[in-house]
Amino acid sequence: MAFAHCFLAVPVETLPPFPHRRNTPSSTRRHSSPSSSSSFKPPLPCWYSRSSLQVKPLCSPSKRILSRIGHHGAKATSQESEVSLAAEAFNNFKHLLLPITDRNPYLSEGTRQAVATTAALAKKYGADITVVVIDEKQKESLPEHETQLSTVRWHLSEGGFHEYKLLERLGEGKKPTAIIGEVADDLNLDLVVLSMEAIHSKHVDANLLAEFVPCPVILLPL
Repeated sequence: MAFAHCFLAVPVETLPPFPHRRNTPSSTRRHSSPSSSSSFKPPLPCWYSRSSLQVKPLCSPSKRILSRIGHHGAKATSQESEVSLAAEAFNNFKHLLLPITDRNPYLSEGTRQAVATTAALAKKYGADITVVVIDEKQKESLPEHETQLSTVRWHLSEGGFHEYKLLERLGEGKKPTAIIGEVADDLNLDLVVLSMEAIHSKHVDANLLAEFVPCPVILLPL
């Protein structure tokens, strides 16, 4: 089994005959005695020179096997470290980001779901919440903006949160995905909670989330 890990280069036409079959008629090979067959030992993996037919070992099986074991062991250790770091990241949420991208003054169904989920996660992990309201229009062009902020406040209070940080990123001419990434990076946030509704409505580009957002993102299905 050990030799299965070695790559061999063996020209077929230069292989010498096996010792127990030298000058043996075909009729005799089928009825060879048990003693002659048991004394045969298969040759080591090797490479045969065409000119001299001298046997030159291709590799040292023990060193090759130990090398491969060491390589796979180091790779496995690296993978375990990455998994451990990922698991630790998903169990140490201290600051959550809740982006609001729709204009519904009473919040859409997906946004209400994101608010409730954010509150539940923050309560479970003892984390802080930052709400960022994003719109391409200026505040003066959003007559129901204050109503929306009051709705956000009410839903968070229903989840047990009366204190949170509020940011307004209005009329900046930037894509909402880029703004979410900037806020998450500036505040060194641990998790972004977003409804898939924001993706379906084209407010947020899912393909750019991995590029702009430096922390894990939860996309809640509808």
